[in-house]
Amino acid sequence: VVEVAVDEETGHLDVQEVWCAHDCGKALNPALVAGQIEGSVYMGIAEALYENHQTNRFGLHAGPSLLDYPMATTLDTPEIKALIVESLDPEGPYGAKEAGEGPLHSAIPALSNAIFDAVGIRLRHLPFTPEVVLRALREKREAEGHTTSPGDNS
Repeated sequence: VVEVAVDEETGHLDVQEVWCAHDCGKALNPALVAGQIEGSVYMGIAEALYENHQTNRFGLHAGPSLLDYPMATTLDTPEIKALIVESLDPEGPYGAKEAGEGPLHSAIPALSNAIFDAVGIRLRHLPFTPEVVLRALREKREAEGHTTSPGDNS
């Protein structure tokens, strides 16, 4: 579950808080499991908001270098609440399962759904930049019959 504030004038998204419940089997080290969940959520949110990995025809990074690649920092990280759900997995070591991949994959659609809940726009392509948000807000307002949209001074 993601709580997000959407600035309808600028398109800026402020991810305020994230709650993530994940079944990790038996949590052998709950502190490390919580850290895995938090890190995965952080990576998913960062991918949704900033990352746009373009490749060339050879499958290599298309930019001049990875130094120019936008990444989230700790200042961009929302409050993340990791909720550990335990179940015994007879196939995993000591009943444990993974704790990293699941939370990463669920963070992006959770953010998209939070944006929809906040302002009624459905974003389906990454990244969710302010420009993308403003364009979707403008299209929504036009579809509703409004002639101007937030951020327009005309």
